[in-house]
Amino acid sequence: MEKLTAASPEAQSADLVAANIEQLKALFPELITEGADGVAVNVDVLKALVGDASVTDADEKYGLNWHGKRRARQLALTPSTGTLRPCPEDSVDWDTTRNLMIEGDNLEVLKLLQKSYAGKVKLIYIDPPYNTGKDFVYPDNFQDNIKNYLELTGQVEGGQKISSNTESSGRFHTDWLNMMYPRLKLARNLLREDGALFLTLDDTEVANMRRIGDEVFGEENFLANVVWQKKYAVANDDPGIGVMHDHVLVYRKSDAFVRGLLPRTDEQNARYSNPDNDPRGEWASDNYVSNKSKDERPTLWYAIRHPLTGEDVWPEEHAVWRYSQEKHLEIEREGRLYWGPNQSYRKPRLKRYLKEVQQGIVPPTWWTFEDCGHNDEAQKETSALLGQKVFSTPKPLRLVQRMLTIAAPKDAIVLDFFAGSGATAHATLKANAEDQGSRRYIVVQLPEPLSADNNDQKSAALFCDQLGKPRNIAELTKERLRRAGVKVKADNALFVGDTGFRVFKLDTSNIRAWNPKSHDLEATLFDHQDHLLEGRSEADVLYELLLKLGLDLCVPIEKRRIEGLDVHAVGGGVLLACLAEKITREQVEPLAQGIIAWHKVLAPAGPAGRESTCVFRDSAFQTATGEADDVAKTNLAAILEQHGIQNVRSL
Repeated sequence: MEKLTAASPEAQSADLVAANIEQLKALFPELITEGADGVAVNVDVLKALVGDASVTDADEKYGLNWHGKRRARQLALTPSTGTLRPCPEDSVDWDTTRNLMIEGDNLEVLKLLQKSYAGKVKLIYIDPPYNTGKDFVYPDNFQDNIKNYLELTGQVEGGQKISSNTESSGRFHTDWLNMMYPRLKLARNLLREDGALFLTLDDTEVANMRRIGDEVFGEENFLANVVWQKKYAVANDDPGIGVMHDHVLVYRKSDAFVRGLLPRTDEQNARYSNPDNDPRGEWASDNYVSNKSKDERPTLWYAIRHPLTGEDVWPEEHAVWRYSQEKHLEIEREGRLYWGPNQSYRKPRLKRYLKEVQQGIVPPTWWTFEDCGHNDEAQKETSALLGQKVFSTPKPLRLVQRMLTIAAPKDAIVLDFFAGSGATAHATLKANAEDQGSRRYIVVQLPEPLSADNNDQKSAALFCDQLGKPRNIAELTKERLRRAGVKVKADNALFVGDTGFRVFKLDTSNIRAWNPKSHDLEATLFDHQDHLLEGRSEADVLYELLLKLGLDLCVPIEKRRIEGLDVHAVGGGVLLACLAEKITREQVEPLAQGIIAWHKVLAPAGPAGRESTCVFRDSAFQTATGEADDVAKTNLAAILEQHGIQNVRSL
């Protein structure tokens, strides 16, 4: 039985460096060599393969560079040793929902989601903190980001560290770019090949974001710089030129992306009618004349006989017909020429049927507040839902719904890792209710502390007090989601879709890392007899296994009592886990046979169950005197392996 430790690959998030090396090895095996620290890439061979001129490490190269960029790139590639702990008590419809609200530092959360959700997300929308010269709370710690996060949010002693990002700091743009770059790198991995990223920001960083967006996604995958009219008026006391817009940058993962169309308006549809009871349905007349001259298009200059007068009708000297004579005769045979009421028109028009027209409008890059809402509308939405103003700069639902229309079909997974006011999740529920979709959302929010001593945060902090919740932004997000679900159901009585969400919280791994005390090695050895941290539940360990084995956090989990012990079957038997604290020699045989029988009933995918993994608590195997019972552990593994369950692990 193989033992899982904190250093095991299964106990960590996806190793992106190893994955990149494997891809290079598959394409160019000769690139891979051995270096001082193990597997390495031979740059000299790379130069030979693509030509010296194609490989550069010179300072003078095209692109955006800043202090810390290399470290930011490395930060994205460093696996996380954290986990996500389930919080059913904070959730809504835990047992049935497929939506996720994750409380934690989004950098670490994005790393933890890599195995389970890589290539599965259809739309990412983020509204990161604007670089306004005020503090933003994302100072990443390269050495121990989990510890830094727990200190930052006041969950462990060490104080709350908030880095200043004022213009006078000398790192005004640098800090913001270092915060965004690794998160975008990780986010791209989660997108489907036909997925897209939408990102809102103001003028301060839009130029820089274009450059790093081009680098992360590829310049060819830039789709648009949408301008959203976020205000309907300019303040009269504005000392400069009044800003009324924000930007929405749009990138696709690849050319597999197909944008959706915006719905046609009632005014546009009103053009179509059926005054002559045409069996082909509603139609509108379209111009039959082109503005090209007969010198430019001589084949389109010909006579058409008027059906009423019998006269030959020609285009004007400066114009021609839109269709060739052959196509015109076809149109005439189909009865699609329209000469007006009582054939009173001097020139014909074309009957264009509504069913032939593209059933929607190509999205423009100018989004007005009439179509997408504005800041004041967003504030009124959240204030009405929560009973008071608690969010400083929420986004309107109509803005997010337009993004969903363009890039998130009915079965999409939608991700927002700067959840803030929860507008993305709310808009997703609203869209599902309106079109009977089954979109899922995953939202991530840092539990950034709120202080009643800060005038900008006072109302939000006191609102948390009213709820009896800790003073942090993540609590506000969760409350918005709870009330949004209730409102969507109230506004759509026939909607029976999912309005719940599962809450998970970022924490250190349940698997104890080897951290020897140099002054007391005996105590260290004693502490590490049990590799699982004290105070962690079976559910904590089970969901960490889901993450590390690449299973969906909303995958079905069944539980059976076998030989007096709880056994969990995840994803129809892909993962089987018995995390009991004690398993005796007498229980081994019946426990193993019970697991085998259940596994046969579940019949998970894979030959002879080889894709299934069975996990036990390593310290559970003890003799009557409390000593490790390797015989019981070995026997259990052997019985399971004999019956086709090959991957038997202990924690």
